[in-house]
Amino acid sequence: MHFLDDSLLPENQQKLVIQAAPYGPEWLPGDAPDLPLTMDEHVQAAVDCYNAGATVLHIHVRELDGKGSKRLSMFNELVGRLRQAVPDMVLQIGGSISFAPEGEGAGAEWLSYDTRHMLAELDPKPDQVTIAINTSQMNIVEIMTADDLEGTSIAKPDYYRAYRDMYLEAGPEFYLEHLARLRDKGIQPHFQLATIAQLETVERLIRSGVYTGPLVLNYVAIGGGFAGRHPADLIEFVRRTPDGAVLTIEASMRAVAPMNAIGIALGCHVRVGNEDNLWGRKGERMTSVQQVEQMVTIADALGRDIASGAEAKEIYHIGEYYADTEETLARLGMVPNRRPGQRGFMLRDVKY
Repeated sequence: MHFLDDSLLPENQQKLVIQAAPYGPEWLPGDAPDLPLTMDEHVQAAVDCYNAGATVLHIHVRELDGKGSKRLSMFNELVGRLRQAVPDMVLQIGGSISFAPEGEGAGAEWLSYDTRHMLAELDPKPDQVTIAINTSQMNIVEIMTADDLEGTSIAKPDYYRAYRDMYLEAGPEFYLEHLARLRDKGIQPHFQLATIAQLETVERLIRSGVYTGPLVLNYVAIGGGFAGRHPADLIEFVRRTPDGAVLTIEASMRAVAPMNAIGIALGCHVRVGNEDNLWGRKGERMTSVQQVEQMVTIADALGRDIASGAEAKEIYHIGEYYADTEETLARLGMVPNRRPGQRGFMLRDVKY
C-alpha cells in the first residue's frame, strides 16, 4: 500500500470495519465470562457485538457440552438465525470449523480437506469463509504468557501441549479446490495470512488467473508459525499489500489493542473478540463487546469514522468477482503481468 502525505488523515481513510470474533473455539465454558453455549446465546453475542459497533462476524459454533461443534447443520441453523437478527453484518465462517481437541490428551487438529470443503455447501450461505494459504505450524500458545492463560483450560498441561503442537494443513491441494468451490457458490474467500511468503503465493494465484476477485485479508500476528508482534513486520506487510486490498489486523491477548491501534492509525481495519483475547488491563477480564467498544473509542480519539453494515459490505466488495486476470490486477491496483519479451520494471497501462 502506498502512503501519500495525506494518507494518515482520518477523513481520507476508509471508515473502520470492526470484525468481532466472540465464539472463542479454543476455550471451554468458564474460560471467559461471555462464551456462548446455547443457540440463543450465539445469536445474542452477534447482536451485542453489532450494537457495540462491529459489522463483520467471525463465526464458530459450540455444542451444549461446551466443545466446538463440527456439525455443519449447526452452522446452517446459526447463519439462518443471524440473517434475521443481524441482517447488516458480514457473516464470515471460520474456515477451520473447529480445531479444538475432543478432550484432555487429544490433539488440536484442523479438520480434513473434504470436511472443510463442505463449508461451500452451507445453506443459507455465508458472505465469507476464511481460508489459510500454505501449511504451517499454528502454535497459538507460543507467545502467550502464564498470566494470559491463568484460570483457563489451556493452562492444563494436556490442553497446552495440544495447542502448542497444532499444525494448519492448507497446501495447494486444499486451497486450489477450496477457492474453486467458494467461487462456484458465490462465497467470498477471506484470506488469513501471516507472512510475506503467503501473500506472495496469493499474488501468484491472482497473476495466474486462479483467483479473480477482491483481496480481503487478515494479517494474523499470533506467533508460533504465524507473524509475531514486531511493529516493523506489520508495517512491511502493510507496505507489500496491494493498494486495492482490504487489510485487517489480528493479534492475540493483550497485544490486540496496541496492534489494532497501529492498524487504525494506518487506515487498516481491526479484529477483536474472545477468540483472540480475554484481557483488558493486566489481570482484568474483558468481554468481546468491551473489546469492540474499545476499538470504537480509539477510532473516535483519532477522528476515524466507524463503518455501518452497508458500508462494510461495500468496503469488502461482498458479492463481487472479476472477469479475468487483467481486471483483477487493475481493480487491486497491481501492475499488469509481463508480456513476452517485455523488459524493465512494470508500469500500469495508461492511455494518454
